[in-house]
Amino acid sequence: MHPRRAHVAGDALNPRLLRARGAVLASLRSTLAAEGFLEVQPPVLVQSPALEANIEALPCADGFLHTSPEFALKRVLAAGLPRVYATTPVFRNEESGRHHAREFTMLELYLHNANYLDLIPLVEGLIVSAASAISVATPVFSRTTVAALFGGDVPGDDDDFFRRWVTEIDPTLTAPTWVLDFPARHAALSELRGNVSERLELYVGGLELANGYSELRDGAELRRRFAESARARRAAGRSPHPTDEGVIAASDQFPRTAGIAIGIDRLVMALTGTPDIAEVRIGS
Repeated sequence: MHPRRAHVAGDALNPRLLRARGAVLASLRSTLAAEGFLEVQPPVLVQSPALEANIEALPCADGFLHTSPEFALKRVLAAGLPRVYATTPVFRNEESGRHHAREFTMLELYLHNANYLDLIPLVEGLIVSAASAISVATPVFSRTTVAALFGGDVPGDDDDFFRRWVTEIDPTLTAPTWVLDFPARHAALSELRGNVSERLELYVGGLELANGYSELRDGAELRRRFAESARARRAAGRSPHPTDEGVIAASDQFPRTAGIAIGIDRLVMALTGTPDIAEVRIGS
């Protein structure tokens, strides 16, 4: 849990960074339109906010504020639209600090007939276009795997995994780096390939900027993962996330698909060299 950054009345907004944010968003939308993507508007108030056991949602009315537009967008994929995205505020409780906010902006996109590796050139193109839109240097990207980062010996215990990730690995991911092939137990909603998940994350400056998958297309397996998440949350003394029947049904209907979520606030931070997320968004 991160210490909450208190908002101070009268905090000055930075017009330069707000202009940069606007230019980045405009560039992302323009580039995606040129690639044939349709922007859709997902609901913000939902009944099932997440699959992952570690994500905490904010209750609202008779449901939750969504932590991602993923479940809604997968229903759109199942309806037959092949390239879709949403740019939306999302909400996660117990996340606050220089790099975290309870409300932040996410761009999430999906494309049919693709796997997780197909996301890499697409996202790199988006980021290069965004950098050009605000006249900053074009990033240079590299790739590695989770196994390589751990020297070939990935910890089987999650406490050890995340302790070493934070202390030994995060500090090395300063240049734009794609990290591929997470352990199967960290699959979330991704397909498995042997003992790894077809999942990738993009890191810049030690911060996770994007998280994507070859999307799971097996409703029965997804139901099992919801049940596993519920057991983990109960064991931790937390209420389980409700199962989303819509996304389970959708997972049996869309074709081979890849999807990725990009943190817009962190992207603007990375491109402008801004150290605090509060400086690139309008807080409350």
